[in-house]
Amino acid sequence: LEVLRELGFQRISMGVQDYDPEVQRLINRIQPVEMTRKLTETARELGFESVNYDLIYGLPGQNLEKMRRAAEITVDLRPDRIALYSFAFVPWVKKAHRLFTEDDLPKGGDKRALYEVARDIFLEAGYVEMGLDHFALPEDSLTQAFAEDRLHRNFMGYTDQRTDVLLGLGVSSISEAPTCFHQNAKSLNEYKDAVLADQLPTHRGHLLTNDDQLYREQILQFMTQLRVQLRDEEQVADVRQFLTPLLEDGLVTFAGQEMKLTEAGRPFLRNAAMALDMRLRQNKPETRIFSQSV
Repeated sequence: LEVLRELGFQRISMGVQDYDPEVQRLINRIQPVEMTRKLTETARELGFESVNYDLIYGLPGQNLEKMRRAAEITVDLRPDRIALYSFAFVPWVKKAHRLFTEDDLPKGGDKRALYEVARDIFLEAGYVEMGLDHFALPEDSLTQAFAEDRLHRNFMGYTDQRTDVLLGLGVSSISEAPTCFHQNAKSLNEYKDAVLADQLPTHRGHLLTNDDQLYREQILQFMTQLRVQLRDEEQVADVRQFLTPLLEDGLVTFAGQEMKLTEAGRPFLRNAAMALDMRLRQNKPETRIFSQSV
């Protein structure tokens, strides 16, 4: 940490996930509370301006009481920012996920309840909710950017600094430019071989069409400002039809060509944003899209 601070790094993010010993054992990620506490205190002493915690809900062994306890510990440690992510079960990618089965995971309403109990605790403690799965203290620059419609989002989450070019360094990292996406090789050996051969370690890439760029900007606006200006009446009709269940439940509203997420609809931001992602909609059936967003 001392070296990073001397090099000019100002923010630090910790992948806490959960504090419960049994949950940590199941996900093969042992990190006692005191380790997180000490790292946080050291970062403060060294002058890091912002500390972020990544927590995950939907982990094996989690229940409402454990999630409540995790949120309370987090509030006590008082990080400047909190990201509360949904657990993705990918045993074919992460070997540690083979220590449990899909049957061990909370699902549907039970999983959503974990998020809600943590969210309530964060809001009661004074954190401000913004965008998707993110919370920050009122004085944090992220909160100020959200209030001033300057919030930006990239592959790493929300930021108060917008840039059109994001360079990913290292294995599996993703880069973004105005007209394309690029991902590096996901295997260390493949990455190393390509670099030593003076080649780009490309795993995959995508050139954005004009429509892709429009949809990307719309999704960005909606996920940072909770409202978006649609292109024309044709898109309004299409999005309204796709989001009929959310519209009927008062989770989204339409005024002219603007779509807006209501306060009640905030937990469903991801669902509503999917209406703007035409590539996702073309490649997956509608019912599968909504079920996978929980």
